[in-house]
Amino acid sequence: MSRMPAKLDELDLAILTAMHEYQKAGILELSRRTRVARATVQSRIGRMEESGVIASYDPQIDVTAAGFDVQAFVTLEIAQGALDAVAAELDAIPGVLEAYATTGSGDVLCRIGADSHAGLQAVLLSIDRTSSVVRSHSVIVLSTVVAHRTLPLLRTLTPTGTTKAPAYRDNSER
Repeated sequence: MSRMPAKLDELDLAILTAMHEYQKAGILELSRRTRVARATVQSRIGRMEESGVIASYDPQIDVTAAGFDVQAFVTLEIAQGALDAVAAELDAIPGVLEAYATTGSGDVLCRIGADSHAGLQAVLLSIDRTSSVVRSHSVIVLSTVVAHRTLPLLRTLTPTGTTKAPAYRDNSER
């Protein structure tokens, strides 16, 4: 079941920005930073959680800082109709950080991490041993050029009109 995209307004974007910039802030602090009532912030966050815009409160973990400083992207060609099987097989390999079904010459793109080149080779061999993978192609990450981010994309949205929160004014206007 797919969800309808949420309609975000200026206040929603301000709350998301404050949540990103002040990750440990509670509802009261977010209320102060956005200059709207605590109940309004709580309600907006609840709505964004329900719609899936806020997907998680997991801490962002830097695997490189945790000792897994070798990363690679692996493109997999899989057996016809084996997407569910390869998803389960990849999920069982701890070194697979994320995987996406893709279009193009490969079927699945994975990001993997390891503590050494030998560890990377072990992860690659584990992937190649899965029954669903026909062929793989890997490239090693040398450095991060743009880290994972979402706010710049969200800021390109055209907000859905003005907010109904009476006290809210865009902070950039002050």
